[in-house]
Amino acid sequence: MLATATLALPHVAKNETSKRSRRELVPTVRTHIESAFAAPPHRAYDALIREAAARYGVDAMLIKSVIQTESAFNALAVSRAGARGLMQLMPQLSEELGLDDPFDARQNIMGGAQYLRRLLDRYRGNEQLALAGYNAGIANVRQHGGVPPFPETQNYVKRVTALVKQSRRDKDM
Repeated sequence: MLATATLALPHVAKNETSKRSRRELVPTVRTHIESAFAAPPHRAYDALIREAAARYGVDAMLIKSVIQTESAFNALAVSRAGARGLMQLMPQLSEELGLDDPFDARQNIMGGAQYLRRLLDRYRGNEQLALAGYNAGIANVRQHGGVPPFPETQNYVKRVTALVKQSRRDKDM
């Protein structure tokens, strides 16, 4: 019996050692952060905004102004109507644009910029009509033959337009 145990133990020990060796060979990544700073909300998404602007041919300042007006740069914002993320995209539009996660800043900005491009094309570059369509919907713009008479939409168009002008003066992007 002692001989059997002696023959069995080295075998068991060998298996444990080889299991440990395999675990030790698993690649690992380690990082070290020496310093960190919080970007102010109005600057946190500048790189993504520039990327979306270049990709869809939409003025970066227009995209940024829409984000500021829609969500105040809150990537987790949800409106009473159910619009989500930085550019406040409705679930149906997010689905139509192929977004997996409307709260993902990159997806949301890309989707919102793509939609703005669509609206700008539809209204032949007219930013006011594109903004009215973004806020009130294409059907309302068509029904009213321009910016709908809704105070919310009229204020929205004025606010975004003023922010774009201010950003261009300040060269904010």
